[in-house]
Amino acid sequence: MLNHVSPLSKLFGHSPLYSNLRTFGCVCFVHLPTHERHKLTAQSIKCAFLGYAIPHKGHVCYDPHACRIRVSRNVIFFENQYFFPSHVELPSTSVSLLPSFSESPTIVERFKPGFVYERRSRHESGSTSFVPSSDLDSTPDLAPASTAFRWSTRLSQPPNWYGFFSLISFVATLSTIFIPYCYKQAMEHECWQNAMQAELQALEENHTWDIVSCPPTIKPIGTRLVALGNKQEYGVDYEETFAPVAKMTTEEIYMKLPTGMTNFSPHDVYKFKRSLYGLKQAPQAWFEKFRSTILSFSFTQSQYDSSLFFHTFVSGIVLLLVYVDNIIITSTDCGLITKLQQLLHTTFHMKDLGQLTYFLRLEVHHRASGIFMNQHKYIQDLITLVGLEDTSSVDTLMEVNVKYRKDEGDLLDDPTLYQRLVGSLIYLTTTRLVISYVVHQFSQFMSFPQHLHLAAFRRIIRYLRGSPTRGLFFPTGSSLQLVAYSDADWAGCPDTHQSTTGWRMVLGDALISWRCMKEDRVSKSFTEAKYHAMSTVCSEIVWLCGLLEELGFP
Repeated sequence: MLNHVSPLSKLFGHSPLYSNLRTFGCVCFVHLPTHERHKLTAQSIKCAFLGYAIPHKGHVCYDPHACRIRVSRNVIFFENQYFFPSHVELPSTSVSLLPSFSESPTIVERFKPGFVYERRSRHESGSTSFVPSSDLDSTPDLAPASTAFRWSTRLSQPPNWYGFFSLISFVATLSTIFIPYCYKQAMEHECWQNAMQAELQALEENHTWDIVSCPPTIKPIGTRLVALGNKQEYGVDYEETFAPVAKMTTEEIYMKLPTGMTNFSPHDVYKFKRSLYGLKQAPQAWFEKFRSTILSFSFTQSQYDSSLFFHTFVSGIVLLLVYVDNIIITSTDCGLITKLQQLLHTTFHMKDLGQLTYFLRLEVHHRASGIFMNQHKYIQDLITLVGLEDTSSVDTLMEVNVKYRKDEGDLLDDPTLYQRLVGSLIYLTTTRLVISYVVHQFSQFMSFPQHLHLAAFRRIIRYLRGSPTRGLFFPTGSSLQLVAYSDADWAGCPDTHQSTTGWRMVLGDALISWRCMKEDRVSKSFTEAKYHAMSTVCSEIVWLCGLLEELGFP
């Protein structure tokens, strides 16, 4: 101030205008953009005024429904109403501070708008009028009544059946095993040193390699206790990877010694005699060895899933499912499982982990009423990865009536985190059907993800944080009736106008298969999109019926 005169008055000769200043914390209504509304919904949303945007012109308003900040120039203010109650009755010290869920005010009541929206007809006006919800009859006062919070003296207790799942959740989060991400971190813990020595000893016992001097014309590939197959060249280091007739004897592969091997000459390398993890030939070579062995035990390989083997005995049936080097065995007779394990031990070095409880980040809980499967620990790891341990959860996966585009917002400087989240959430759909659609939507932006897309992914993680123990339940005694459901939208993608197909398969009372995918063509009508969805689910029905019939369940 210069002699009680503002600099603006000194420069321009008139006092500043204060008419543009609004009351902080007052009720305001922000006009929604076109992608967040349609003709049957409200055209604006109730918010709390917080201030002014510095980078560009606009009012900063808080949206409690979406838990986000909105910046807009199209705002209507009601400065005689405050968004949050100015008077709250505090509970006495003698009353318990734990509110009852049945008596405490709900979120809807706390944020219930003082105005309702009434859209005028076309011949009257295209604007939106605001009518006080409490004044629809005759009351002229627009000021909302102050809300007094009531606190119950009664303690609310969850049902007893929550208790066991709470214990499971608690135990699943108590993981004391440190997983290193590099050789230096692994060398700081004795358990990982012992694991590496055991792995090297097992490879030497299997005569996987010979230590020889590196030929002058050969460039050995690198190693991280598995071979770095990305350094192999087609036609030089390998020729066939998945063909059933590939033979390791026709190829010579040399590999550097792993870090920590100091008892050898710097020019020494490994010359492979057998396949090793990391080589492009390794999966095919291992599966051919396992397949020939299991078929020699009179097992049959499924025609509908090449990783499934089964054998029917008089006393029952044995099923074996292999995933790389992880094997699941189940049978109607426990004695048959023991017999198969003894046969496998004669050819392979195996470790029996007992009853199936954890498989490829899937947690399996056995009950008398059935089997429950979820990915609780996996969800906790995702929450830690994104850094949302201290945030609140949300009740919905996406904002209502919002469609995301490829060219919306600013590009991420580093899309690595976004791409990791896409892959992680795709695997999480193994047990969480509800996130399949939203994960499918955002997986389309992996090439050029925007900041808005990453924010939407964080919302999915916040939703999962509120229900980490949910999963799939397979009840005992369920029927074998197969029921399929399919649906499709029409031109749902705003970028390509392609439709999205979704289907699910239910066997008895258990959900066993589902998928959400974009159709490969643009449908001319809603009916065509529906028929395309039915065609897709029929392909799955044929496959499942053939698999069930093959296992003796026609």
